[in-house]
Amino acid sequence: MLNSNVTFILHKPQMSENIGSCARAMKNFNFQKLVIIDPKPIYPNDKIFATSVGAKNIINKAKTYKTLEPSLKKIDCVIATSARFRNKNIKHIQLEDLKKIDFKKKVAFLFGSEASGLSNNEVSYANYTLQIPSNPEFKSLNLSHSLIIIAQYVASLIKLKNPIFKKSKKIKFAKRKDILSMANLCIQNLEQINFFKPKEKKPIMLENLRNIFYRMELSDKEIRILSGVFASLGKKRRLTK
Repeated sequence: MLNSNVTFILHKPQMSENIGSCARAMKNFNFQKLVIIDPKPIYPNDKIFATSVGAKNIINKAKTYKTLEPSLKKIDCVIATSARFRNKNIKHIQLEDLKKIDFKKKVAFLFGSEASGLSNNEVSYANYTLQIPSNPEFKSLNLSHSLIIIAQYVASLIKLKNPIFKKSKKIKFAKRKDILSMANLCIQNLEQINFFKPKEKKPIMLENLRNIFYRMELSDKEIRILSGVFASLGKKRRLTK
């Protein structure tokens, strides 16, 4: 079932009621995978269970992480939701563009906290940013409302037809954990040659590097080649010292 390929990630949610309502919205459209990053309230708690109504099983099975990166290791495609346009080299999509997403892959929808949404650093882990069309003079949507709009739309796509992408079955796309390892290897080598100068620009440079790696949709073979290149460069530098 393609529904099992879809994960909803709540990044630093602030309110127990919103977490519970998100779980309820997921169950309305037969989605089961919920991930929660560094929640403000104790997880789980009575308010979360109360507002989840019949979706207690989703709350009980949800995975929690302290930071975002570890939660993405088994995800192929990350779609970050945002009401703000980001001045970044990242693909900005609308709801109707979800028709082009291959839901045979592991797809995650990333939602920011109620207080501040997603930072550019969090968005840098995404393949796309998604904006829900709304009143341009009042774009603020409740967390669970945003999730239920996307859940309903994705459920209708999965039910109506299979993904339109047709690519060679011989191509095996890289897992996100392998992309993360390759990116971290590249970053380690760059740090050893003091590439990140001036220091205050390092966070932005890291965001741009991640944007590049995740946007390319690399295959398993390409990841192995790049990892080999970065490892060889590091080894050669050590031998020449």
